[in-house]
Amino acid sequence: MTTRERAYAKANNQRAAQFTELWVIGRPEDIAAMIRVAGMSGRLVYVSSPTPMGGDDTRHRRYLRLRTT
Repeated sequence: MTTRERAYAKANNQRAAQFTELWVIGRPEDIAAMIRVAGMSGRLVYVSSPTPMGGDDTRHRRYLRLRTT
């Protein structure tokens, strides 16, 4: 591995360590409350639109990206 490749890999790892990515599954009102709190704390970076779980399951799924620092 060259010095340039090593530096690039290290930079990517540091960038990736700044975020936590989660799939949250639950009732829409519970997820909305969680997103509200994350947004007020300033940690929320990205949230996907709600996706129904399907079938008879009334829960929804959302992807969250949160800042760790």
